[in-house]
Amino acid sequence: MRPSFIEQVHYIRIPVKDLEESAQWYRDVLGFQLLTHTEERAIVKVNEGPFLLILVPTKDETFSHFTIENEPEFSIGFTSPELAKFHQHLTDHQVKVEAIQEDNGHAFFHFYDPSGNKLQVHW
Repeated sequence: MRPSFIEQVHYIRIPVKDLEESAQWYRDVLGFQLLTHTEERAIVKVNEGPFLLILVPTKDETFSHFTIENEPEFSIGFTSPELAKFHQHLTDHQVKVEAIQEDNGHAFFHFYDPSGNKLQVHW
């Protein structure tokens, strides 16, 4: 098998309804570093790695997640070594958050950003 020309995922673009609100939410609630904020986009950095999220404003009814049988399925998954504390942190900030679930020793939960994008965090 030939090696891939692709080295890594650099960024994912996320549609948002209100760019200002979303940029502040990803910075203040998720703790990501806001690198750039213009009228066209906001770029947030996920911790020390090379991974970026680019928030793109749209008036369209669209999301970063997809559906299976009309049920939303996340497409972006994060990790957190302090899952229960993070769950409580999101709850304290009035984030729409689902219950922590376990599946064969794998714990996770889903939550939604201010634009309704479904996200997952696991450990």
